[in-house]
This record gives sequence, structure tokens and C-alpha cells, in this order.
Amino acid sequence: MSAPAAAPAVSGLMEALSAYIAEALGRPLPEEVAEKTKHHLLDTLAAIVSGSRLKPGALALRYVETLGGRPEALVAGSKIVTTAVNAALANGISAHADETDDSHKASRAHLGCGVVPAALAMAEREGRAGEALLKAVALGYDIGARTNLALGVSQFYDAGHSTHSFAPLFGAAAAAGALAGLDRRRVRYLLSYTAQQASGVNCWVRDEEHIEKAFDFAGMTAQAGVQAAALVAFGFTGLEDVFLGVRNFLFAYKAEDPGAFVRGLGIRYEILHTNIKKWSVGSPIQAPLDALQALIVEHGLKPGNVAGITAILSDQEAHVVDDRAIPDICLQHLLALMLVDGTVTFAASHDESRVADPTLNAVRKRVRLVATPELPRRQAIVEVETGDGRRLRRRVDVVRGTPDNPMPRAEVEAKALDLIAPVLGADRARRLAEAIWRIEGLKSACELRPLLEA
Repeated sequence: MSAPAAAPAVSGLMEALSAYIAEALGRPLPEEVAEKTKHHLLDTLAAIVSGSRLKPGALALRYVETLGGRPEALVAGSKIVTTAVNAALANGISAHADETDDSHKASRAHLGCGVVPAALAMAEREGRAGEALLKAVALGYDIGARTNLALGVSQFYDAGHSTHSFAPLFGAAAAAGALAGLDRRRVRYLLSYTAQQASGVNCWVRDEEHIEKAFDFAGMTAQAGVQAAALVAFGFTGLEDVFLGVRNFLFAYKAEDPGAFVRGLGIRYEILHTNIKKWSVGSPIQAPLDALQALIVEHGLKPGNVAGITAILSDQEAHVVDDRAIPDICLQHLLALMLVDGTVTFAASHDESRVADPTLNAVRKRVRLVATPELPRRQAIVEVETGDGRRLRRRVDVVRGTPDNPMPRAEVEAKALDLIAPVLGADRARRLAEAIWRIEGLKSACELRPLLEA
């Protein structure tokens, strides 16, 4: 009689990570974490709804409609109910159809646009309660951010890999796996299927229409995360430990700090360290807009009394927003818009017709961008020369909406309503916000469908 086969080797790292994911829905969230998770859930749903009317989102809706599929989850901004995998794809693309969604500075990634569509789709498919959805979203941020920290953000990005694709993928898979009810062993399979789908290169920066970028950041990651969970829930098996053995995931990507995958789990919640954008534009433009608005308010600036505007940004990100063709990631256009309008709304920042506006272009010609190695990413200095010769200066080190300068619930809701109301109407926008604030009372995530369909 042959001896029984030895159990596959599993590293302590994998044991700890798979246990944390498998048991996530059974752990209470600290009150502060639950509240912040609601902020990000509402903020991302607003990005999905508004993005469904932009070119990337509209294409995604039409594409997914051709696929048919078992009715498991809603494609927000439509009446399409399709498979969870398809819904995650479309809602992910809509979530990053523009530059409205949140971002996590330390991991150099947008987390919500991948995690929330995946969690929502799987929660609907499984008929999970609102509290389970909330916990899964918080889990997704924790696992997604730690993925990039384990790989080594700077070396990983500099090697050409897309940090913006890896983090939301693993976050989406963790959220979907928890909602699918996977136990520890099946979570290990989940992580192996996730690792095999991990991909992304930084050439997305050359996408002038933001369509592939929406897929790279969010559609691909949400879809792949849900697919990994669905396969394993169906019975697919895989490697017990994709982090261990010959040619494993950590080896393939030269992970700098594998222990970061589990370090601080249950103690440090990454959603508390994630930014919500005040302005629905590219992240590097948040600080310049904060600075210019402050100068406008303080000094009563108008287009007629401003001779020139200089924005100074980190040389790591200035090129990303320098004179871009897409309005909501073009610094010169948006600073001109701020001076002319006194604020920057979602509608204005996405109005392509205003790119040719003579009044706006006259101001835009006075805007200059300077890149410097002396400023950290996400900080900015704005200098204004007035018509009467004054030189005004404002530096922003801590952007509004970041953990050190957070937006309260009312401000998050105001931003969300600005995005949702034009699509779903003001009344439904308010009811959706109210549903998220009391999400623990929802018996099923499917109760959100009437508030999100159009």
C-alpha cells in the first residue's frame, strides 16, 4: 500500500493571507473604517453612474449588452442585468471612464474603480446583505494596496509594470472571494487564479481617449477578480501557494517586501489612507486647483486682473497633465476653467466644447506649467501675476480629500449628487446616498438596483 500523498506546502504568508480573506465577513469593522468605506462606496458608485454616459462607459454598456448571460448583476446606468463577470467589466470601465474615482497614494493605484464593481457584482449574485458588501469593499482596499507595497511600488512602476492594474485586481479578487464564501483553501486557489491574470504595462499613459485606460485600471481588474472567484466557487482547483516554490509570483515580479501582504492586517485599514477627489479631474491637478481657488477667494481674482498663472508640480507627474487633449486631465485648461468659473464642476471639466471657447483659451495661454524634482508628488505651488503687478503665491502640501485633509460626509455626498443627478435625477441620487449611509440595514445588495438603473 502506498503512503498517502503529503499535503502541499503552504507558506506562513499564504496561511495568514488566505485566513484573513476567508474570515473577513465575520469580523466587525471599526466604526471609523465603516464610515470611511461608505464614503468610498458612494464616491465610486457616483463615478460609475456618471461614467456610464461618457464614451468608455457607453461603449462598455453596449458591448456587454451583446453578451447576454445569466441575470446576476446590474450594469449601473442601464437596465442590463447580466452575469457578475460581465457587470463587473462594464461597471469597472464606467468607474474609471474619467478621473473622478479615488486613489491610494502609497500604492500608486486607483482602488475603488476595481474593488467596488467587483464587490457589488458578487454581492448581487450571492444575495449578500449590505453589511457584507461594506466589509468586502474594505477588505479589497486592504489587499489591493498591500499587493503593490509587497511588490515594491517604485521599482515595479519603473520596470514598466502598471501599479494601477495589479492593486485593484487583487483587491477585486479578495472582495469577490469573500462574498462568494470561499474557505481558506479555496482562497488560496483564488489567489493563484488572480496571479495568473495579473498584467498591465504603463503605456496606458498614451491613451488619448481614456478608453483603454478605463479597461486597464478597472474593467479588466474587476472582471478578472470576479472571474477568479467564480471559477473557484464553481469547483476549479489550483495551486495551494502561488507565492511559494519554483518560479512563483513573488519571484516573477521580484517582490521587494513580501511580508507587506499581511503586515498590519486588521490594524491598519488602507481605506483610511485612500484619497477621495474633491475635483473630478486627474490626481496631479487636485493641488493646483485647491491652490488657485484659495487665491481667487482670498484676492477676488478674475480673468481680467490676472496676467499670468504658473503651476509648479513634481517632475514625476507634471508630464501626465501637461497640455493633454482630454479636458479633465489637462492642467492648463482646468486652471483656466477655475479662473473663469470660480470652480470646476464635473460637467464643466468634461465639456469638450469648452476646449475651443475663445474666452477660456485666452486665459489658458497665460497658464504655464513648471516641473521640478524638489516637490513631492501630489503637492503644488501656484503663482499668480496680477495686472497691477502683484505676485501672489499659494503652496498646497495636503490636498482636500486626502487622509490629512478629509472631506466630511456632507462634502462627499455633495460631490456624488453632482455626478449622479444628471443621469438618475436629483431625487434618486439623494435616495441612493441615503441607502449607502444606512447600508447595514439592507438585506440584499440587490436592493440597490432600482436606485442605480436607468
